[in-house]
Amino acid sequence: MDSIFSRYSHLGLPIFRICVSLMMLTHGWAKLMKLTAGGEIKFYNFMGMGPEISLTLAVIGELIAPLLIIVGFKTRYAALPAAFTMGVAAFIVHGADPLGEKELALFYFLSFFMIMLTGPGAYSLDTKD
Repeated sequence: MDSIFSRYSHLGLPIFRICVSLMMLTHGWAKLMKLTAGGEIKFYNFMGMGPEISLTLAVIGELIAPLLIIVGFKTRYAALPAAFTMGVAAFIVHGADPLGEKELALFYFLSFFMIMLTGPGAYSLDTKD
């Protein structure tokens, strides 16, 4: 006998990837506004690339990649910059901070890493018939 949980198990990955990515969009949108606002950009200078390039890369990881993940286009590849961005935030930018201050970045890092490993699930543009 099928349980209700096994009957709808194919929805787990799509719901997860969409919800996590929708939540990430709020962070990416704020960074895009900061990038396009004009004036001096104050942002973490990743590997000496400068704050403008570092912020641009963060916008790619927090806005562009999650949009691709939501629709399920090249999902595993899109999850890579999202996971990388959150890994930098968790382990480098907030590396010395207590767990309570970096747990959101860790949650996103692990979530996008999982999406990278598992793929988009049943409903996506990547799904093959």
